[in-house]
Amino acid sequence: MFQMNLEYNKGILFARLKGNLTKKKTYELNNYLIPVLLKHKIKYLVYNLYELNKIDESGINALLNTKCAIKSNKGKIFVCEVKEEMKELLKKLPIKEIDNELIALKLIEV
Repeated sequence: MFQMNLEYNKGILFARLKGNLTKKKTYELNNYLIPVLLKHKIKYLVYNLYELNKIDESGINALLNTKCAIKSNKGKIFVCEVKEEMKELLKKLPIKEIDNELIALKLIEV
């Protein structure tokens, strides 16, 4: 099971991921979220991983693909609320980790 809850607030798209982001579910990021980012020229994206239970290499690549879309919009991307057991795997990502969504609102003054 994988769910993605999106909320756009003060120029930032918050993507709250829940469940397992594995090879079978990465299409939801690649085929839904990336076109939304590009179509609406969204510059700031924050992934909240608090309810993400599992991520594999395909999931990591899907997150990287969204980074490319944000970069093309000259924006920034962050991850927050990363579980301790996922931190090592997510270190591979060139995405800044922050503590929570409120910090993102303070960092990104839109």
